[in-house]
Amino acid sequence: MIFLAKFMTEIKFAIEGEDAIQATEELLAIEGITGNYTVESEDIKKEAVITTVATIVGLVGGTIAIAEQIRKWYLEYKQNQSGKRIAKVLIVGRNGRRLLLENATIEQIRQILES
Repeated sequence: MIFLAKFMTEIKFAIEGEDAIQATEELLAIEGITGNYTVESEDIKKEAVITTVATIVGLVGGTIAIAEQIRKWYLEYKQNQSGKRIAKVLIVGRNGRRLLLENATIEQIRQILES
């Protein structure tokens, strides 16, 4: 059974790290995700900490497929294979539920997307 979802959401992704802007742009480029983001930065001990907050305003397609793409996106940045770096990613669902992507499963990500 394929579950297709098209609904308005207010899911937020807080992405922190050196390459947060590029990572956020790539997150929003995932097929089925529509959204925008803002950039926040603060100077801490001479190092700039960049945090982006992406607001997902629409999801089109199967939430499992989108959750898989989000997990893949996160792992590519976390494993630093491409030289890109992010420190952490927090997802906040519409109901306020929070999930750090550090050890999140595809099922946990799907639950946040659907909640």
